[in-house]
Amino acid sequence: MKNPDQLSSPDLQGTRCGYVTLAGRPNAGKSTLMNALIGERLSIVTSKAQTTWQRVTGILSTERAQMIFLDTPGLLEPLDLLQRSLLSTARIALEEADVVLLVLDGSRDSPETEIERIEATLDPRPSVPLLAAINKMDLAEERRAQYLGQWASQVLGAETFHVCALDSTGVDAMRNRLEELLPPGPFLYPPDDIARDPVRFFVAEMIRETVFEEYHQEIPYSCFSQIEEFREGEDPVYIQANLFVERESQKRILIGKRGSSIRNLGTLSRKKIEEFLGRKVYLDLWVKVLPNWRRKRSHLKKLGFSIP
Repeated sequence: MKNPDQLSSPDLQGTRCGYVTLAGRPNAGKSTLMNALIGERLSIVTSKAQTTWQRVTGILSTERAQMIFLDTPGLLEPLDLLQRSLLSTARIALEEADVVLLVLDGSRDSPETEIERIEATLDPRPSVPLLAAINKMDLAEERRAQYLGQWASQVLGAETFHVCALDSTGVDAMRNRLEELLPPGPFLYPPDDIARDPVRFFVAEMIRETVFEEYHQEIPYSCFSQIEEFREGEDPVYIQANLFVERESQKRILIGKRGSSIRNLGTLSRKKIEEFLGRKVYLDLWVKVLPNWRRKRSHLKKLGFSIP
């Protein structure tokens, strides 16, 4: 995916390039922060925790550096096979990092609990430069933010930044420091690229984001969106997406009485996709039951998850 406003032919002498992995607990604001760093809305964002299920790659190119951001699932203690897959995805991204950006939620009531859970899952500790972003400073108490910052600095050896990803406060200074820490090297992607993932991936994510926004309790966490057909040569663009759930009862909730819920989901998703593509879209949603897919290795592989 390309951004026509970005650079087209930088002088690559003396450039820097590398991977910046964003890591942290669920709902710390990693996706919002990556979007703010790049200046584009790539990762889906909702008020619910653990929205990111797959690694999202975003790219920012400046005159002298190319930062390849990896937005990862939240670091959590896994309860099922899907969560084991999510944790494995996050750890693999940490191993690939040239710089790690640890995102900490400054608004949480108990920073001690945040620290305990980070220490339990951030193992082994990164051996590359580490920055800590104390996020949600618009909601944070200064005492809690200072406590998190001191821990990140003294225990992890991290440089700390106080930021608010929602309005980009403090993001510019942190971005400049990330650029300085990248290793020397040529750009890995054309300078006008802003993402590595295919368009189909982002379309499926927009549908899943809408499920998170419109449904409650177990439905968002039991539903996965996958694109079956994508006919870009047609007008409007034809997209068929499958929504996989674990039980028949969930399918009935997703569809709603006389199809009212699924029609609303389709309308809201289609508006996002049309804005994203800049074209009219015909969105065809199908709901299918894949029993206990979050706990079955074969089902997770079918849906494209890597299994540790």
